[in-house]
Amino acid sequence: MKKRNKRRSHRTPKKNLKKVFLRKLKKEKKELVIYIYNVVEDEWSFLSAIQPIEKRFELINECNDTSECYLFANASEKEFIYISPIEISNNFKNYFQSITNNKKVDIYVPQKRTGLICKDLYTDKQLFSDLIQKAKKYKKVKLISYATSPEFLELKERMIQLGLNVFTPEAPEIENAWTVNFFGSKSGIRQLAQQSRAVEPDFIMPEGVICVGKLDAAKIAANTYIREKGVVLKTNKGSGGHGVLIFREGELPRDYKSCEKRIYELLSEDGYWERFPIIIEELINVNYEAFGAYPNIEFKIHKNGKIDMLYYCVMMVTKEGKYYGLDIHEDVLNERTAARITDTGYFIAEKYAEEGYRGHFDIDMIAGKNSHIYVCESNTRNTGGTDIYKLVYDLYGEDFFSDIYVLNRNDYKFKSQIFPSFDKIINILKPIVYDKKKKEGIVLSSAAPVKDGLLYYTVLGKNKKRAYKLQQDMFDLLDKIN
Repeated sequence: MKKRNKRRSHRTPKKNLKKVFLRKLKKEKKELVIYIYNVVEDEWSFLSAIQPIEKRFELINECNDTSECYLFANASEKEFIYISPIEISNNFKNYFQSITNNKKVDIYVPQKRTGLICKDLYTDKQLFSDLIQKAKKYKKVKLISYATSPEFLELKERMIQLGLNVFTPEAPEIENAWTVNFFGSKSGIRQLAQQSRAVEPDFIMPEGVICVGKLDAAKIAANTYIREKGVVLKTNKGSGGHGVLIFREGELPRDYKSCEKRIYELLSEDGYWERFPIIIEELINVNYEAFGAYPNIEFKIHKNGKIDMLYYCVMMVTKEGKYYGLDIHEDVLNERTAARITDTGYFIAEKYAEEGYRGHFDIDMIAGKNSHIYVCESNTRNTGGTDIYKLVYDLYGEDFFSDIYVLNRNDYKFKSQIFPSFDKIINILKPIVYDKKKKEGIVLSSAAPVKDGLLYYTVLGKNKKRAYKLQQDMFDLLDKIN
Protein backbone atom coordinates (compact mmCIF):
# COMPACT_ATOMS: atom_id res chain seq x y z
CA MET A 1 0.00 0.00 0.00
CA LYS A 2 2.75 2.38 0.89
CA LYS A 3 4.54 1.59 -2.35
CA ARG A 4 1.41 2.31 -4.39
CA ASN A 5 0.99 5.64 -2.60
CA LYS A 6 4.59 6.43 -3.31
CA ARG A 7 4.19 5.64 -7.02
CA ARG A 8 0.98 7.68 -7.17
CA SER A 9 2.68 10.69 -5.58
CA HIS A 10 5.52 10.25 -8.09
CA ARG A 11 3.13 10.36 -11.07
CA THR A 12 1.13 13.42 -9.97
CA PRO A 13 3.80 16.07 -10.74
CA LYS A 14 4.13 14.66 -14.28
CA LYS A 15 0.40 15.10 -14.81
CA ASN A 16 0.63 18.63 -13.48
CA LEU A 17 3.54 19.36 -15.79
CA LYS A 18 1.52 18.07 -18.71
CA LYS A 19 -1.41 20.32 -17.75
CA VAL A 20 0.92 23.31 -17.48
CA PHE A 21 2.39 22.50 -20.87
CA LEU A 22 -1.06 22.16 -22.45
CA ARG A 23 -2.20 25.44 -20.89
CA LYS A 24 0.93 27.13 -22.19
CA LEU A 25 0.39 25.67 -25.65
CA LYS A 26 -3.23 26.79 -25.59
CA LYS A 27 -2.16 30.28 -24.58
CA GLU A 28 0.42 30.42 -27.37
CA LYS A 29 -2.27 29.45 -29.89
CA LYS A 30 -4.57 32.25 -28.77
CA GLU A 31 -3.98 34.69 -31.66
CA LEU A 32 -2.55 34.52 -35.17
CA VAL A 33 -1.35 37.72 -36.83
CA ILE A 34 -1.61 37.92 -40.64
CA TYR A 35 -0.25 40.98 -42.46
CA ILE A 36 -1.04 41.56 -46.15
CA TYR A 37 1.08 43.89 -48.24
CA ASN A 38 -1.60 45.03 -50.70
CA VAL A 39 0.01 48.28 -51.88
CA VAL A 40 -0.93 47.71 -55.54
CA GLU A 41 -4.49 46.84 -54.55
CA ASP A 42 -4.70 50.18 -52.77
CA GLU A 43 -3.62 52.09 -55.90
CA TRP A 44 -5.24 49.76 -58.44
CA SER A 45 -7.73 52.28 -59.85
CA PHE A 46 -4.79 54.53 -60.77
CA LEU A 47 -2.21 51.92 -61.76
CA SER A 48 -4.63 49.97 -63.97
CA ALA A 49 -5.24 53.12 -66.06
CA ILE A 50 -1.58 53.66 -66.95
CA GLN A 51 -0.64 53.30 -70.60
CA PRO A 52 1.31 51.81 -72.24
CA ILE A 53 0.99 48.50 -70.43
CA GLU A 54 4.80 48.20 -70.10
CA LYS A 55 4.86 51.38 -68.03
CA ARG A 56 2.00 50.02 -65.91
CA PHE A 57 3.89 46.83 -65.07
CA GLU A 58 7.03 48.84 -64.37
CA LEU A 59 5.20 50.90 -61.74
CA ILE A 60 3.49 47.83 -60.29
CA ASN A 61 6.86 46.11 -59.91
CA GLU A 62 8.26 49.27 -58.33
CA CYS A 63 5.46 49.20 -55.74
CA ASN A 64 5.90 45.49 -55.03
CA ASP A 65 9.66 45.87 -54.56
CA THR A 66 8.95 47.59 -51.24
CA SER A 67 7.26 44.46 -49.85
CA GLU A 68 10.31 43.52 -47.78
CA CYS A 69 10.23 46.96 -46.10
CA TYR A 70 6.88 46.17 -44.53
CA LEU A 71 8.15 43.11 -42.76
CA PHE A 72 9.40 45.82 -40.40
CA ALA A 73 5.80 46.99 -39.90
CA ASN A 74 5.55 43.78 -37.84
CA ALA A 75 8.79 44.32 -35.91
CA SER A 76 7.13 43.82 -32.52
CA GLU A 77 5.41 40.54 -33.45
CA LYS A 78 7.08 37.38 -32.12
CA GLU A 79 5.30 35.33 -34.77
CA PHE A 80 3.21 36.24 -37.80
CA ILE A 81 2.28 35.29 -41.35
CA TYR A 82 3.24 37.73 -44.10
CA ILE A 83 1.34 37.74 -47.40
CA SER A 84 3.71 39.14 -50.01
CA PRO A 85 3.29 39.90 -53.73
CA ILE A 86 6.91 38.85 -54.36
CA GLU A 87 9.25 36.15 -53.11
CA ILE A 88 11.36 37.13 -50.10
CA SER A 89 14.67 35.36 -49.68
CA ASN A 90 15.60 33.48 -46.53
CA ASN A 91 18.66 35.72 -46.32
CA PHE A 92 16.54 38.84 -45.99
CA LYS A 93 14.10 37.12 -43.64
CA ASN A 94 17.02 36.12 -41.39
CA TYR A 95 18.37 39.66 -41.59
CA PHE A 96 14.98 41.04 -40.51
CA GLN A 97 14.90 38.63 -37.56
CA SER A 98 18.45 39.54 -36.53
CA ILE A 99 17.34 43.14 -35.96
CA THR A 100 13.91 42.58 -34.42
CA ASN A 101 12.63 40.22 -31.73
CA ASN A 102 10.71 38.15 -34.27
CA LYS A 103 11.14 34.40 -33.79
CA LYS A 104 9.07 33.10 -36.68
CA VAL A 105 7.59 34.53 -39.85
CA ASP A 106 5.94 32.43 -42.54
CA ILE A 107 5.85 34.16 -45.92
CA TYR A 108 3.03 33.24 -48.31
CA VAL A 109 3.19 34.33 -51.97
CA PRO A 110 0.13 33.63 -54.18
CA GLN A 111 0.98 31.92 -57.47
CA LYS A 112 -1.26 34.17 -59.54
CA ARG A 113 -0.15 37.80 -59.54
CA THR A 114 -2.84 40.08 -60.93
CA GLY A 115 -2.02 42.99 -58.62
CA LEU A 116 -5.08 42.27 -56.47
CA ILE A 117 -3.22 40.22 -53.86
CA CYS A 118 -6.16 39.49 -51.54
CA LYS A 119 -8.10 38.08 -54.47
CA ASP A 120 -5.01 36.19 -55.64
CA LEU A 121 -4.79 34.68 -52.15
CA TYR A 122 -8.36 33.42 -51.81
CA THR A 123 -8.39 32.08 -55.41
CA ASP A 124 -5.14 30.16 -54.83
CA LYS A 125 -6.87 26.98 -53.61
CA GLN A 126 -3.84 25.21 -52.18
CA LEU A 127 -2.27 28.23 -50.50
CA PHE A 128 -5.58 29.50 -49.10
CA SER A 129 -6.45 26.03 -47.81
CA ASP A 130 -3.07 25.82 -46.06
CA LEU A 131 -3.64 29.26 -44.51
CA ILE A 132 -7.12 28.38 -43.27
CA GLN A 133 -5.98 25.08 -41.76
CA LYS A 134 -3.19 26.84 -39.89
CA ALA A 135 -5.50 29.65 -38.76
CA LYS A 136 -8.03 27.16 -37.34
CA LYS A 137 -5.49 26.22 -34.66
CA TYR A 138 -5.88 29.70 -33.16
CA LYS A 139 -8.73 31.20 -31.17
CA LYS A 140 -8.74 34.33 -33.29
CA VAL A 141 -7.02 35.82 -36.31
CA LYS A 142 -5.78 39.41 -36.34
CA LEU A 143 -5.91 40.41 -40.00
CA ILE A 144 -3.95 43.55 -40.90
CA SER A 145 -3.21 45.06 -44.28
CA TYR A 146 -1.30 47.94 -45.80
CA ALA A 147 -4.67 49.34 -46.93
CA THR A 148 -8.35 48.54 -46.61
CA SER A 149 -9.45 47.59 -50.12
CA PRO A 150 -12.69 45.94 -51.34
CA GLU A 151 -10.66 42.77 -51.94
CA PHE A 152 -9.35 42.86 -48.36
CA LEU A 153 -12.90 43.10 -47.00
CA GLU A 154 -13.94 40.22 -49.26
CA LEU A 155 -11.03 38.13 -47.96
CA LYS A 156 -12.09 38.84 -44.38
CA GLU A 157 -15.67 37.76 -45.15
CA ARG A 158 -14.53 34.50 -46.78
CA MET A 159 -12.35 33.66 -43.78
CA ILE A 160 -15.28 34.27 -41.42
CA GLN A 161 -17.53 32.04 -43.55
CA LEU A 162 -14.94 29.27 -43.20
CA GLY A 163 -15.34 29.38 -39.42
CA LEU A 164 -12.49 31.69 -38.37
CA ASN A 165 -12.81 34.35 -35.70
CA VAL A 166 -11.34 37.25 -37.67
CA PHE A 167 -10.92 40.78 -36.40
CA THR A 168 -9.40 43.75 -38.23
CA PRO A 169 -8.20 46.31 -35.66
CA GLU A 170 -6.69 48.63 -38.29
CA ALA A 171 -9.59 48.77 -40.75
CA PRO A 172 -13.02 50.42 -40.77
CA GLU A 173 -16.15 48.31 -40.75
CA ILE A 174 -17.68 47.62 -44.15
CA GLU A 175 -20.35 50.31 -43.75
CA ASN A 176 -17.62 52.91 -43.12
CA ALA A 177 -15.15 51.64 -45.74
CA TRP A 178 -16.12 54.55 -48.04
CA THR A 179 -13.94 56.77 -45.82
CA VAL A 180 -10.78 55.13 -47.19
CA ASN A 181 -11.18 56.31 -50.78
CA PHE A 182 -13.02 59.52 -49.92
CA PHE A 183 -10.55 60.99 -47.43
CA GLY A 184 -7.63 59.37 -49.25
CA SER A 185 -8.47 61.25 -52.46
CA LYS A 186 -7.41 64.77 -53.40
CA SER A 187 -11.02 65.84 -53.87
CA GLY A 188 -12.23 64.32 -50.58
CA ILE A 189 -9.70 66.06 -48.35
CA ARG A 190 -10.33 69.31 -50.27
CA GLN A 191 -14.06 69.08 -49.55
CA LEU A 192 -13.33 68.50 -45.86
CA ALA A 193 -11.07 71.57 -45.81
CA GLN A 194 -13.77 73.75 -47.38
CA GLN A 195 -16.40 72.49 -44.91
CA SER A 196 -14.07 73.11 -41.95
CA ARG A 197 -12.84 76.59 -42.81
CA ALA A 198 -15.06 78.38 -40.28
CA VAL A 199 -14.24 76.13 -37.30
CA GLU A 200 -10.57 75.36 -38.08
CA PRO A 201 -8.98 78.33 -39.94
CA ASP A 202 -5.52 76.72 -39.87
CA PHE A 203 -6.80 73.81 -42.00
CA ILE A 204 -6.05 75.34 -45.38
CA MET A 205 -5.17 73.93 -48.78
CA PRO A 206 -3.74 75.67 -51.87
CA GLU A 207 -6.46 77.53 -53.78
CA GLY A 208 -7.87 75.26 -56.45
CA VAL A 209 -10.78 73.72 -58.30
CA ILE A 210 -11.91 70.22 -59.22
CA CYS A 211 -12.98 69.46 -62.77
CA VAL A 212 -13.61 66.49 -65.08
CA GLY A 213 -12.01 66.05 -68.50
CA LYS A 214 -8.67 66.98 -70.05
CA LEU A 215 -10.03 69.82 -72.17
CA ASP A 216 -11.55 71.79 -69.30
CA ALA A 217 -8.53 71.05 -67.13
CA ALA A 218 -6.16 72.40 -69.79
CA LYS A 219 -8.21 75.59 -70.14
CA ILE A 220 -8.40 76.26 -66.39
CA ALA A 221 -4.73 75.35 -65.83
CA ALA A 222 -3.55 77.61 -68.67
CA ASN A 223 -5.46 80.55 -67.19
CA THR A 224 -4.03 79.86 -63.74
CA TYR A 225 -0.49 79.49 -65.09
CA ILE A 226 -0.54 82.79 -66.98
CA ARG A 227 -2.13 84.65 -64.06
CA GLU A 228 -0.07 83.13 -61.23
CA LYS A 229 3.12 82.18 -63.15
CA GLY A 230 2.73 78.59 -62.03
CA VAL A 231 0.18 75.79 -61.65
CA VAL A 232 -0.17 72.24 -60.28
CA LEU A 233 -2.39 69.50 -61.75
CA LYS A 234 -3.19 66.32 -59.80
CA THR A 235 -5.21 63.20 -60.43
CA ASN A 236 -7.73 62.38 -57.73
CA LYS A 237 -5.68 59.26 -56.87
CA GLY A 238 -1.98 58.81 -57.59
CA SER A 239 1.04 56.68 -56.77
CA GLY A 240 4.47 57.68 -55.52
CA GLY A 241 4.52 61.09 -57.18
CA HIS A 242 2.95 59.86 -60.42
CA GLY A 243 -0.24 61.66 -61.40
CA VAL A 244 1.16 65.10 -60.56
CA LEU A 245 2.27 67.82 -63.00
CA ILE A 246 4.04 70.89 -61.61
CA PHE A 247 4.72 73.88 -63.87
CA ARG A 248 6.83 76.83 -62.75
CA GLU A 249 7.52 80.15 -64.40
CA GLY A 250 9.17 79.72 -67.79
CA GLU A 251 8.20 76.05 -68.21
CA LEU A 252 5.09 76.71 -70.35
CA PRO A 253 4.30 79.21 -73.12
CA ARG A 254 3.02 82.60 -71.93
CA ASP A 255 0.53 82.77 -74.82
CA TYR A 256 -2.83 81.37 -73.62
CA LYS A 257 -3.66 79.20 -76.65
CA SER A 258 -0.15 77.74 -76.85
CA CYS A 259 -0.17 77.12 -73.08
CA GLU A 260 -3.55 75.36 -73.22
CA LYS A 261 -2.42 73.22 -76.16
CA ARG A 262 0.81 72.17 -74.40
CA ILE A 263 -1.00 71.21 -71.17
CA TYR A 264 -3.59 69.23 -73.14
CA GLU A 265 -0.80 67.36 -74.96
CA LEU A 266 0.82 66.41 -71.66
CA LEU A 267 -2.48 65.26 -70.16
CA SER A 268 -3.09 63.09 -73.24
CA GLU A 269 0.10 61.09 -72.63
CA ASP A 270 -1.48 59.09 -69.79
CA GLY A 271 -4.97 57.56 -69.72
CA TYR A 272 -5.55 58.21 -66.03
CA TRP A 273 -6.15 61.93 -66.59
CA GLU A 274 -9.37 61.04 -68.40
CA ARG A 275 -10.52 58.51 -65.80
CA PHE A 276 -10.45 60.65 -62.66
CA PRO A 277 -11.45 64.15 -61.57
CA ILE A 278 -8.54 66.56 -62.01
CA ILE A 279 -7.52 69.03 -59.32
CA ILE A 280 -5.95 72.30 -60.49
CA GLU A 281 -4.13 74.19 -57.72
CA GLU A 282 -2.09 77.31 -57.31
CA LEU A 283 1.65 76.67 -57.06
CA ILE A 284 2.87 77.28 -53.51
CA ASN A 285 6.23 79.02 -53.36
CA VAL A 286 8.47 76.74 -51.32
CA ASN A 287 12.08 77.19 -50.30
CA TYR A 288 13.36 73.85 -51.57
CA GLU A 289 16.71 74.38 -49.90
CA ALA A 290 15.08 74.77 -46.49
CA PHE A 291 14.85 71.72 -44.27
CA GLY A 292 11.23 71.27 -43.28
CA ALA A 293 9.53 72.44 -46.46
CA TYR A 294 7.36 69.29 -46.43
CA PRO A 295 6.15 68.40 -42.92
CA ASN A 296 4.11 65.26 -42.40
CA ILE A 297 2.26 63.75 -39.44
CA GLU A 298 0.91 60.22 -38.89
CA PHE A 299 -1.99 59.11 -36.69
CA LYS A 300 -3.70 55.89 -35.78
CA ILE A 301 -7.40 55.63 -34.97
CA HIS A 302 -8.11 52.57 -32.84
CA LYS A 303 -11.19 50.39 -33.18
CA ASN A 304 -12.83 52.17 -30.22
CA GLY A 305 -12.24 55.57 -31.86
CA LYS A 306 -9.24 56.53 -29.69
CA ILE A 307 -6.77 58.72 -31.60
CA ASP A 308 -2.99 58.42 -31.23
CA MET A 309 -0.50 60.82 -32.80
CA LEU A 310 2.41 58.53 -33.68
CA TYR A 311 5.07 60.97 -34.90
CA TYR A 312 5.70 63.92 -37.17
CA CYS A 313 8.51 64.13 -39.68
CA VAL A 314 10.01 66.04 -42.58
CA MET A 315 9.54 64.48 -46.02
CA MET A 316 12.13 64.62 -48.78
CA VAL A 317 10.42 65.57 -52.05
CA THR A 318 11.89 66.45 -55.46
CA LYS A 319 10.83 69.57 -57.39
CA GLU A 320 8.73 67.22 -59.54
CA GLY A 321 6.81 66.11 -56.46
CA LYS A 322 8.37 62.64 -56.05
CA TYR A 323 8.87 61.41 -52.48
CA TYR A 324 12.23 59.83 -51.63
CA GLY A 325 12.52 59.70 -47.85
CA LEU A 326 12.00 61.31 -44.46
CA ASP A 327 13.63 62.39 -41.20
CA ILE A 328 11.93 61.64 -37.86
CA HIS A 329 12.80 63.35 -34.56
CA GLU A 330 11.06 65.77 -32.22
CA ASP A 331 13.46 68.53 -33.30
CA VAL A 332 13.00 68.27 -37.10
CA LEU A 333 10.38 71.03 -36.80
CA ASN A 334 10.41 74.15 -34.66
CA GLU A 335 7.92 74.30 -31.78
CA ARG A 336 5.53 76.64 -33.59
CA THR A 337 5.31 74.49 -36.73
CA ALA A 338 5.08 71.27 -34.71
CA ALA A 339 2.20 72.67 -32.64
CA ARG A 340 0.45 73.92 -35.77
CA ILE A 341 0.53 70.65 -37.70
CA THR A 342 -0.34 68.64 -34.57
CA ASP A 343 -3.44 70.78 -33.91
CA THR A 344 -4.56 70.56 -37.54
CA GLY A 345 -3.80 66.84 -37.56
CA TYR A 346 -5.93 66.14 -34.51
CA PHE A 347 -8.81 68.14 -35.98
CA ILE A 348 -8.69 66.02 -39.17
CA ALA A 349 -8.30 62.81 -37.14
CA GLU A 350 -11.42 63.64 -35.14
CA LYS A 351 -13.39 64.17 -38.35
CA TYR A 352 -12.15 60.83 -39.75
CA ALA A 353 -12.99 59.05 -36.49
CA GLU A 354 -16.51 60.54 -36.42
CA GLU A 355 -17.17 59.12 -39.90
CA GLY A 356 -15.92 55.67 -38.90
CA TYR A 357 -12.42 55.56 -40.39
CA ARG A 358 -10.09 53.24 -38.46
CA GLY A 359 -6.39 52.49 -38.85
CA HIS A 360 -3.30 54.46 -39.86
CA PHE A 361 -3.30 57.65 -41.92
CA ASP A 362 -1.00 60.57 -42.50
CA ILE A 363 -1.27 64.16 -43.69
CA ASP A 364 1.21 65.64 -46.17
CA MET A 365 1.75 69.38 -45.83
CA ILE A 366 3.68 72.18 -47.52
CA ALA A 367 5.36 75.06 -45.69
CA GLY A 368 5.07 78.10 -47.97
CA LYS A 369 7.39 81.10 -48.07
CA ASN A 370 4.41 83.16 -46.85
CA SER A 371 4.61 81.32 -43.48
CA HIS A 372 1.35 79.45 -44.16
CA ILE A 373 1.26 75.68 -43.79
CA TYR A 374 -0.95 74.04 -46.39
CA VAL A 375 -2.48 70.57 -46.27
CA CYS A 376 -1.52 68.81 -49.48
CA GLU A 377 -3.17 65.38 -49.18
CA SER A 378 -4.01 62.58 -46.76
CA ASN A 379 -3.12 58.91 -47.16
CA THR A 380 -5.67 56.63 -45.47
CA ARG A 381 -3.49 53.52 -45.19
CA ASN A 382 -0.09 52.47 -43.93
CA THR A 383 2.32 55.14 -45.08
CA GLY A 384 5.90 55.65 -46.21
CA GLY A 385 6.80 55.93 -42.54
CA THR A 386 4.61 53.31 -40.85
CA ASP A 387 7.16 50.51 -41.22
CA ILE A 388 9.95 52.76 -39.94
CA TYR A 389 7.89 53.99 -36.99
CA LYS A 390 7.03 50.44 -35.93
CA LEU A 391 10.67 49.37 -36.21
CA VAL A 392 12.06 52.23 -34.10
CA TYR A 393 9.25 51.87 -31.56
CA ASP A 394 10.18 48.20 -31.18
CA LEU A 395 13.89 49.01 -30.83
CA TYR A 396 13.72 52.10 -28.61
CA GLY A 397 10.29 52.15 -26.96
CA GLU A 398 7.93 55.06 -26.48
CA ASP A 399 10.77 57.59 -26.03
CA PHE A 400 12.13 56.94 -29.54
CA PHE A 401 10.99 60.39 -30.71
CA SER A 402 13.58 62.09 -28.50
CA ASP A 403 16.12 59.29 -28.07
CA ILE A 404 17.00 58.55 -31.70
CA TYR A 405 17.28 60.47 -34.97
CA VAL A 406 15.81 58.56 -37.91
CA LEU A 407 16.87 59.17 -41.49
CA ASN A 408 15.23 57.08 -44.23
CA ARG A 409 15.97 57.19 -47.98
CA ASN A 410 15.08 55.22 -51.12
CA ASP A 411 17.17 57.10 -53.70
CA TYR A 412 20.71 55.67 -53.46
CA LYS A 413 21.89 54.49 -56.90
CA PHE A 414 24.92 52.33 -57.52
CA LYS A 415 27.28 53.90 -60.03
CA SER A 416 28.71 50.69 -61.48
CA GLN A 417 26.92 48.62 -64.11
CA ILE A 418 27.33 45.40 -62.12
CA PHE A 419 25.32 45.59 -58.91
CA PRO A 420 26.54 43.86 -55.74
CA SER A 421 24.49 41.19 -53.98
CA PHE A 422 22.59 42.00 -50.81
CA ASP A 423 24.95 39.80 -48.79
CA LYS A 424 27.96 41.64 -50.19
CA ILE A 425 26.44 44.99 -49.25
CA ILE A 426 25.83 43.78 -45.69
CA ASN A 427 29.43 42.60 -45.49
CA ILE A 428 30.82 45.89 -46.81
CA LEU A 429 28.70 47.91 -44.38
CA LYS A 430 29.53 45.65 -41.43
CA PRO A 431 31.33 48.40 -39.45
CA ILE A 432 28.19 50.59 -39.42
CA VAL A 433 25.21 48.20 -39.65
CA TYR A 434 22.75 48.46 -36.78
CA ASP A 435 24.28 47.16 -33.57
CA LYS A 436 21.94 46.12 -30.75
CA LYS A 437 24.51 46.97 -28.10
CA LYS A 438 25.40 50.41 -29.48
CA LYS A 439 21.74 50.92 -30.43
CA GLU A 440 22.55 52.77 -33.64
CA GLY A 441 23.64 52.08 -37.21
CA ILE A 442 22.31 51.36 -40.72
CA VAL A 443 19.28 49.16 -41.39
CA LEU A 444 18.80 48.02 -44.98
CA SER A 445 15.08 48.20 -45.67
CA SER A 446 14.90 45.87 -48.66
CA ALA A 447 16.98 43.56 -50.85
CA ALA A 448 14.71 43.52 -53.92
CA PRO A 449 15.61 46.98 -55.34
CA VAL A 450 19.31 46.04 -55.42
CA LYS A 451 18.69 44.13 -58.66
CA ASP A 452 17.82 47.51 -60.22
CA GLY A 453 20.85 49.25 -58.76
CA LEU A 454 18.93 50.93 -55.91
CA LEU A 455 19.36 50.78 -52.15
CA TYR A 456 16.63 51.53 -49.58
CA TYR A 457 17.97 52.19 -46.09
CA THR A 458 17.28 53.67 -42.67
CA VAL A 459 19.91 55.35 -40.51
CA LEU A 460 19.48 55.35 -36.72
CA GLY A 461 21.75 57.83 -34.94
CA LYS A 462 21.90 59.28 -31.45
CA ASN A 463 21.35 62.75 -32.93
CA LYS A 464 21.04 64.43 -36.33
CA LYS A 465 24.77 65.02 -36.72
CA ARG A 466 25.53 61.39 -35.92
CA ALA A 467 22.83 60.07 -38.29
CA TYR A 468 24.14 62.11 -41.23
CA LYS A 469 27.71 61.08 -40.37
CA LEU A 470 26.65 57.41 -40.50
CA GLN A 471 25.00 58.04 -43.88
CA GLN A 472 28.21 59.58 -45.23
CA ASP A 473 30.21 56.65 -43.85
CA MET A 474 27.85 54.37 -45.78
CA PHE A 475 28.41 56.33 -48.99
CA ASP A 476 32.19 56.14 -48.51
CA LEU A 477 32.12 52.37 -47.98
CA LEU A 478 29.83 51.78 -50.98
CA ASP A 479 32.01 53.99 -53.20
CA LYS A 480 34.69 51.35 -52.92
CA ILE A 481 32.60 48.91 -54.97
CA ASN A 482 31.22 51.49 -57.41
